[in-house]
Amino acid sequence: MDKETIIYGKNAVIEALEAGNRTFNKILISNSAHSDTKIEKIKNLAKSQGIIFQFVNIQKLNQIEPEGRHQGVIAQIAPIKYIELEDFIEQNKNKLSSVVILDGVEDSHNVGAIIRSCVCSGVDGIILPSRHGVLINSTVEKTSAGAINHISIIKVNSLVSAVQKLKENNWWVIASDHHAKDNYYDVDYTDMNFALIMGAEHAGISKSLLKLSDFVIKIPMLTNFNSLNVSNATAIILFERCRQLLKTAKNAKR
Repeated sequence: MDKETIIYGKNAVIEALEAGNRTFNKILISNSAHSDTKIEKIKNLAKSQGIIFQFVNIQKLNQIEPEGRHQGVIAQIAPIKYIELEDFIEQNKNKLSSVVILDGVEDSHNVGAIIRSCVCSGVDGIILPSRHGVLINSTVEKTSAGAINHISIIKVNSLVSAVQKLKENNWWVIASDHHAKDNYYDVDYTDMNFALIMGAEHAGISKSLLKLSDFVIKIPMLTNFNSLNVSNATAIILFERCRQLLKTAKNAKR
């Protein structure tokens, strides 16, 4: 939908309500849902923000979300707002920043999990291609567990042009590729603005993006089984940066 989408699941709805940056139309709650603390929280947050909530039969929710993952609550909500890359660069020009670029990642669950890891590890934004990948949908929202409301989402027509724009603004570009010589933990992530490019498990990162990258890194493995899930691989790299930042901060206090 262009003017309205849905989010479902208790945590996703709570996070969107608490973020305060989304426009709600209505929240539908199953009349058979147990009035647990999360349902009560949703009702209270909706009341405080003047958002309509309505009790409906479980069949109504199942019609909207047929796979039954709604946990008894669905919100009709305005779609996430994408921001322009130029605006993102401007907003983050006075600090060390990071962004994740997804090249050809077509599984919504992976995109949602990556967004969740990005937010937990302090990444400022995520860049998605307008074609040949997943944009924000209900599954991404649910899998991110509400993290999507706490990060800048940038949609671009060309990943190559986006990378070139970042490089023009003194960002370093890091690509993950299992053929790389350097390991992911050999890069110092603490003293530069960087963009981390992650590709789909089978296709990998396009040659044009690899050519533009300043660093190409890999996650070393003890076997030749090279199909680590892209969301897991992204988390491994991002939390190495977390480890480095925490170590640097600890050493600075000594």
